[in-house]
Amino acid sequence: MEAFIIRFFPAVALFFALLFAPAPLAAQAEAPLLLHNVQILDLSGAEPALRSGQSILIDGGTIKTVGPMATLSPDHAARVVDGGGRIAMPGLVDMHVHLWDKAALGAYLAHGVTTIRNASGMPFHLRLAQDITAGQIAGPRLITTGPILNSNGPNAQINHQIVSNGAEARAAVRAQHDAGYRRIKVYSNLSREAYEAARDEARALGMTVMGHTPEGIREPGMPQTRPFNIAFEELLDDGFITFEHIESIVWHGLRDVHDETAAKNLATRVAAAGVPVDPTLLAFYNLMRVAETRGDYLNRPGVDILNPLVVAQEQENYDRWSGEAIAPARAAFDFYKRATKIFAEAGVLIVTGSDAGIFTNIPGRSLIQELHLLSEAGLSHGEVLRAATQNAAVALGEADEAGRIAPGQRADLILLDSNPLDDLDAAGRPAMVIAGGRFYDRAALDQLYQAASQADVARTQRNLMEGLQAQGGDPSVLAE
Repeated sequence: MEAFIIRFFPAVALFFALLFAPAPLAAQAEAPLLLHNVQILDLSGAEPALRSGQSILIDGGTIKTVGPMATLSPDHAARVVDGGGRIAMPGLVDMHVHLWDKAALGAYLAHGVTTIRNASGMPFHLRLAQDITAGQIAGPRLITTGPILNSNGPNAQINHQIVSNGAEARAAVRAQHDAGYRRIKVYSNLSREAYEAARDEARALGMTVMGHTPEGIREPGMPQTRPFNIAFEELLDDGFITFEHIESIVWHGLRDVHDETAAKNLATRVAAAGVPVDPTLLAFYNLMRVAETRGDYLNRPGVDILNPLVVAQEQENYDRWSGEAIAPARAAFDFYKRATKIFAEAGVLIVTGSDAGIFTNIPGRSLIQELHLLSEAGLSHGEVLRAATQNAAVALGEADEAGRIAPGQRADLILLDSNPLDDLDAAGRPAMVIAGGRFYDRAALDQLYQAASQADVARTQRNLMEGLQAQGGDPSVLAE
């Protein structure tokens, strides 16, 4: 769900609501670091398993050794952290966020999220990813697509890079590659010519593709009385890293017919094609909750983490959904949950994404809500946690380096006071986080979370202006 139209009010009107503060610097990398006396939650088997009395040696951002406490004495490390018998598990991955300002990064770490995939790239994301890796700023590992590629149509937005034909699409993909992006995101309105050219150019350049499944030009009667220009099945062998949003898949793949038999047939084809699915149930859930509460949900605790400039521009969507019919929204959401379970049962690799950063989707916290919604859909807690860790690594092509606590894996892990197999909320309340080998205790995480509410509107606007300029858009729209 990305019904987000950026029509920017003058930033000066929002300055009075803000406290300006830079995001804090990251903790220095601990090299080497020994986590002593932990239980390791192993999600790699058919059933989750806990291994007690373990220690984990980390050096240079990588897990070097994992074994019983007796085999890894404190002499192995310059710093020893007593895990106190806490449960250690891989850090969570949010496969779909929208990051507008660096201030929000701390909210992810505070909720145990050690990797995020930004789904609408701007130049500042490339710089920010480097700064995080270098330890110059605290944050989860940042992966980003380039600017969203779309064609004109009902879902076109001001921050999209609009391409109307093959030549424009190829040029846009080459420009994104030259800028440093290695992933592209495609969107619903892409015409056949533009989409196929973007896909082929990305493939030639070694770039991956994710996003909405392109439908082609939407004409009157679609999809109820006439098929989409681009059939969903055509996209199954196009090499998507993930298909995004279960509601988009239902809309395109089932032509918005809420039929479980048809969903099972579609899920079988997606599973056979090996395309992972990122349901982002939370995105539609939040729309529905705004409708059900007639807008009161917009004022729940935690919304202060949302970027104020984005909140100002979402007012039209807030007003719309505050008055939407409740029963159809609830019925649609119930089917989206059933479809998610059907896809999982068919063998589709399910990953976790929250669409945080737009509408009223709170960075960090939204991913924990997504875990609960996947559980409501019928996935076991073990399956949910695997989707947020190991499955994400598989989808990203990183199974050999991420998603588990094992030698050679990236040192992204969280230490929990209670078992997330019993209570998924435990995963979002880590006592300690190690991200890229850097250690954060709860006090540091609380400080990062507090700083996340101090977004800088002027900086956000500069980010967006630079992004529009880079993709050939008109930055003057930001001052309208």
